[in-house]
Amino acid sequence: MTRKLNKIRLCFLLLIASVLFCFPMVRVNSLEISQQKQTHSIEDYHKFFLYPVVRIFSERVAGSGTIIYSEKDIRNPEEYLTFVLTNYHVIGNSITVSKEWNSILRRDIKKEIKEKVKVENFQYINLSLIDSSNRYNADIIAYDQNHDLAILMVNSPRQFPYTAKLIPEDKIKDLRLFMEVVITGCSLAHEPFSNFGQITYLSEIIERKKYMMVNAGMYFGNSGGALFLKDSGWFIGVPSRLTGIQLGFGFDMITFMGFSAHPERLYEFLKEQELQFIYDPNDDYYGALERRKRREKEALMALKAEFIKDKEINPN
Repeated sequence: MTRKLNKIRLCFLLLIASVLFCFPMVRVNSLEISQQKQTHSIEDYHKFFLYPVVRIFSERVAGSGTIIYSEKDIRNPEEYLTFVLTNYHVIGNSITVSKEWNSILRRDIKKEIKEKVKVENFQYINLSLIDSSNRYNADIIAYDQNHDLAILMVNSPRQFPYTAKLIPEDKIKDLRLFMEVVITGCSLAHEPFSNFGQITYLSEIIERKKYMMVNAGMYFGNSGGALFLKDSGWFIGVPSRLTGIQLGFGFDMITFMGFSAHPERLYEFLKEQELQFIYDPNDDYYGALERRKRREKEALMALKAEFIKDKEINPN
């Protein structure tokens, strides 16, 4: 009986060995995992996910925004330049277009008028308690209605110590379903608060633009806020859209099917707007300003050339 049991054990061990030999263990890059699976303290959560998010007030609209840059002004080292990323639809009512006579082109041209918006930043004590808040005027310096994104420049020389860190462009490809995320915003114009969830869809195309879907709860007012990767703290998107279904005469919002602008689009927008300094330490605000002015001048001259050509073809 003992000999028979020994034979059975031997066969079982041989079977395990053959399975391990035929199906070798998958090697995992432990360094890569350790970089993704970081453990953060409650204090880190506050600094990464809560403090960079602000409340925005524009014409008849309240929404959210995220401080993504607050660095020393290279021309005035005692002062700081601070920029906030938000959705276009949060600040769109502060932009109007009117016709004005242009003496160079000798014709009416459309001119945009951008009103200042308010950015409210919160100060905390004991990590979690709002002690006070300050509202600052901010200029709309760039926007794209199709991307539904906008950049605001805060009219204050002070430093804002907590900024969101945009995911490195070469790391976007590593995003996967089930990765844990944190959404922070000002739902229903409330002070900023966070919700936790997971990435549930990586590439949702809506109106020819790429979004990510997450199941972290979001609602009206979250627009323009922040989507963070929980393990790294990286800023990976801007909450922008909700799912809604009509039931009879009512309309229900599906808060666990929210869509954020994909990080690829954040880089695309910043590059199109010549704002690479936001993520590239080798660039600066004044270089971006010169590039934007040059593009505006080139566009104006192209419009003038087109107008002259049209006049030559149709003199009347």
